Amino acid sequence: MTSPIHRSWATYTLLAAGLASVIGIAGCAKETEQQDTTKQQTTTLSIGFQKYGILPIVKAKGELEKSLAAQGVHVKWVEFPAGPQLLEGLNVGSVVFGEAGEAPPIFAQAANPNLVYVANQPPAPTAEALIVQKDSTIRSIQDLKGKRIALNKGSNVHYLLLKLLEANKLSLNDIQPVYLPPSDARAAFEKGAVDAWVIWDPFFAAAQHQIHARVLASGEHLVNNHQFYLADRKFAESHPEALKTLVSTLNQTTDWVKNHPNDAAKLLEKPTGLGFDVLKTSISRMGFGVQPISAQVAKEQQYVADAFFAQKLIPKQLVIQDAVLKNQLKK
Repeated sequence: MTSPIHRSWATYTLLAAGLASVIGIAGCAKETEQQDTTKQQTTTLSIGFQKYGILPIVKAKGELEKSLAAQGVHVKWVEFPAGPQLLEGLNVGSVVFGEAGEAPPIFAQAANPNLVYVANQPPAPTAEALIVQKDSTIRSIQDLKGKRIALNKGSNVHYLLLKLLEANKLSLNDIQPVYLPPSDARAAFEKGAVDAWVIWDPFFAAAQHQIHARVLASGEHLVNNHQFYLADRKFAESHPEALKTLVSTLNQTTDWVKNHPNDAAKLLEKPTGLGFDVLKTSISRMGFGVQPISAQVAKEQQYVADAFFAQKLIPKQLVIQDAVLKNQLKK
């Protein structure tokens, strides 16, 4: 026969077990709730990048992910073949941040008022040039009269060509522009189907090393050839701290590339499919440092936009300053 003491102890044990169970369930529920809240607070920063440039190096080094994880930001990388496609991706929302040269943002701004300029690298005017075959009889810009010149329409080098012709009292009417993307232009150049080619790095460096192309004129003293970092306006204004971290990481990475060009070249060999020497030359012509857009840089980009409007490459006149991110990156 069970004694009252034993019955009381059994009852107490059952009650204690039940209470512990309830506390455990409540604790699990609270933990799950906290996990769900954390999950809900995680922001995805989708970055568009190309095979060559600073962003693929940032991706390879993996330090950005660690820095942003502490801010509840998850990094997603999306590769694009070129700047125009990348900025179209930004336009439709598949990415919220990316890098492009001077020309693609102008066309993107004309189509998408939600795009903002976030930061830029310093000028790299020698990273693009007008080149001819090593045995070409063309020796000066004046010799280009009536000649076929390959270029990517509406690109940075389109602006370079305009400035080169202008500096030598010529215009597009004095030459035969042949609008081709880089791969097709390289083939036409090698076959002699065009007399000259206006091109940027790393394609420029590849032509120098692989087929010994001769530089007729670079962008030095004529153009800036900035690299720009751009973002979706809503994301940029809603996540200033993440953007500051990203720009800081980009700046640190350009310092690393400047001080370790061999390592940077080796790191880019696989994604680009280009040789070490080609990449080393191309890297040497980069602009090092990433900073928020200054009034002067916006003014210089305005010149490019105005030139494209004058050539009827864009449908309306733009105000570059309208698309510059304001105050978000200041300390």
